[in-house]
Amino acid sequence: MAEHEANAEQLERRVYLGLREDSLDPGEVVALACELLDWFHCTDAILEVVERNPAEVPPAEMAALAWRILDDAGFEPGFDLAPERLETLRAALRIVARDLPTRGIEGEPEIEVLEDWFPVGAGVRLADGERLNWGGHILPGMCDDPTRALTSLAIMVQESLLERTWQVWPVCPRHDLGVHGSERDGTAVWWCAGDGGHILAPVGELSRSLGRRWRT
Repeated sequence: MAEHEANAEQLERRVYLGLREDSLDPGEVVALACELLDWFHCTDAILEVVERNPAEVPPAEMAALAWRILDDAGFEPGFDLAPERLETLRAALRIVARDLPTRGIEGEPEIEVLEDWFPVGAGVRLADGERLNWGGHILPGMCDDPTRALTSLAIMVQESLLERTWQVWPVCPRHDLGVHGSERDGTAVWWCAGDGGHILAPVGELSRSLGRRWRT
């Protein structure tokens, strides 16, 4: 079982890289399909690749089948294979970091890839060396969309700080309620449940919002 998983994973990685780099080897697609079929993964794409002569399958069609097989297998490329995901997460951290001074946290935090976790994900290390990942780590698949990455990161940082200090942050000054990271209308925001719910501030703009005087 372990050997099968290792073989399938290596083939998945090679097929994915071949697709990204436009250097797909049809033989590796066939090998992956056979490996998956041996372990009772029987999807239309897998059967089609196994049953057809790869020399007779046009490159574009083989690429489409390869993507379908990767999806069928639940393959999720990590930060090493899809570095743009890591860059999206780092960009999200730069936005979240603008809110940290309202919690008394100064300095520039960094994204830390957690190679010893399974599955491999990412956490945050503050400038003082403290690691924030109590709220769970950020998986690569969360970073295809910038808003999802930003929302997930804000929630993780918030939950980690709560676990560390047992103090709610941020707090809505109008309602004296803890707010939560949330996605609203395609934007990552700090959301307060008071009075039926309202946005306290977009993530990254908390200091500007808390500097206002609330009117009742």
